[in-house]
Amino acid sequence: MAGLRRGAGRNGSPPAGPPYGMLRYGLRAGVVDWLLERVPTPRRNPFTLGYLAVVGATTTFAKLADPDLVLRLQEASSSDGHNLLQHPLRALVLSGFWVAGEVWMPYLWGFAFTLAPLERRVGPARAAAVFAIGHVTATLLSQGVVIAAVETGRLESAAMDYLDIGVSYGVLACLGAVAGLLSWRGRLLALGSAGLLIAEQILTEQDVVTAVGHPAALLTGVALWRWLRRAERRRPRPRRVAVPAAGSSSSSSPPAPAPAAGGAGVPAAH
Repeated sequence: MAGLRRGAGRNGSPPAGPPYGMLRYGLRAGVVDWLLERVPTPRRNPFTLGYLAVVGATTTFAKLADPDLVLRLQEASSSDGHNLLQHPLRALVLSGFWVAGEVWMPYLWGFAFTLAPLERRVGPARAAAVFAIGHVTATLLSQGVVIAAVETGRLESAAMDYLDIGVSYGVLACLGAVAGLLSWRGRLLALGSAGLLIAEQILTEQDVVTAVGHPAALLTGVALWRWLRRAERRRPRPRRVAVPAAGSSSSSSPPAPAPAAGGAGVPAAH
């Protein structure tokens, strides 16, 4: 209207304007909330962080301690064929507390993208079970192939003593398991990436333990999909607490009470 200043409302007050600013704020807050919900915390991911602490401690020890001592401890913890035949329980448990090599950071990201989301979806007990089942199953299958190859003369007897330590079996099992809890696009991306990684390792390393153990670990996680899906449906969802926006009716002062029946300031007759 000609009599109104540009940008003024009908009563001369500035208009509220389109809520683009609040929309941008809501999108930013939604992204931040989504990220914060997935950051591992001691309450949300006790098994993941505890296992990372153990692996970090053994990796630091391997870097700082005497190399001969480290080698003896790793050989005693190895899940090679010789140790599995003589000390199976010790070999299966302790071999998962070391990393293959002296670099720890890749396993941090591996745990963050496999074990941590799985634990968040199904709980620490089931996530630990998936990790352990994948580690044990892949170890027994891969070393079983080595033992059979040595017995039939296809491999030399020294293959029974090759050092076999690391957490890769557990990580791949968790990757295969968590893929079953994703959408079909996420499942396709996770399994496709894992398949390409395993194929590249098989072609470059040409090691029978890797060629058998890594696919077996991934497929072990896939085999647990039905059990994990049932567990996820039974798991209670955390409740979200709605925070009222500033200036909303919930934050305003309560309405004044209605006057008494006898008039304002005059008590009603009894």
